[in-house]
Amino acid sequence: MSLEKHYDIIRGPIVTEKSTQGSMYNQVTFRVDVRASKPEIKKAVEELFKVEVAKVNTLNQAGKTKRFRGRLGQRNAIKKAIVTLKDGHTIDVTSGV
Repeated sequence: MSLEKHYDIIRGPIVTEKSTQGSMYNQVTFRVDVRASKPEIKKAVEELFKVEVAKVNTLNQAGKTKRFRGRLGQRNAIKKAIVTLKDGHTIDVTSGV
């Protein structure tokens, strides 16, 4: 796979209170393409960040209907990937790739 394809799969890190708690267990959370599979996500993370991945867990978050200034709107549906790294490997999400 090309480098551009890896950047299309990994959209960006998710930095929330819950995702930063995963760093205690050597986990990093990414926003990924909705059509990406677990093996594609694993390969993209390993080649972009030069780390070894132990496992990948994914979840699809459906878009919510919300009101904005009295009008109905729809949030986008996203896919999250929780990547568990092997011991001795880390990813610093605050720095760029």
